[in-house]
Amino acid sequence: MATATRLIQRLRNFLAGRDLQAKLSLRYTEISKRSQPPPRLPVGPSHRFANNYYCSRDGRRESLPPIVVVAAQKTLAAGAQAGRTLPVSGVKLPSSDSAVTTAEKKPVTPGPVLKKWEISKDQPYL
Repeated sequence: MATATRLIQRLRNFLAGRDLQAKLSLRYTEISKRSQPPPRLPVGPSHRFANNYYCSRDGRRESLPPIVVVAAQKTLAAGAQAGRTLPVSGVKLPSSDSAVTTAEKKPVTPGPVLKKWEISKDQPYL
């Protein structure tokens, strides 16, 4: 607004219905103060140190990488299957090494598998 010509300033003031040049909000200190009062921070344990950088106090940097709680694929230790007993009936199960073999799971396909598309042979220039 300060760079506008007198004619443009008067037109703006007329259309706004008030004098826009009377109090520019960034020029007068009673509207916007230039110096702010100092902050009132609570006294804490880290205000006394000389080398008190935020990156050395950040709690996220002190955390450890995530720990795997449950794995997607369970693995059995060698010989853990042998001599297993059912808890209710006390029947001892035979150890079968063929039952321990694990097959890799394939990803789930949403819906039925689509048939392979074939291009029609009657139109040779496709």
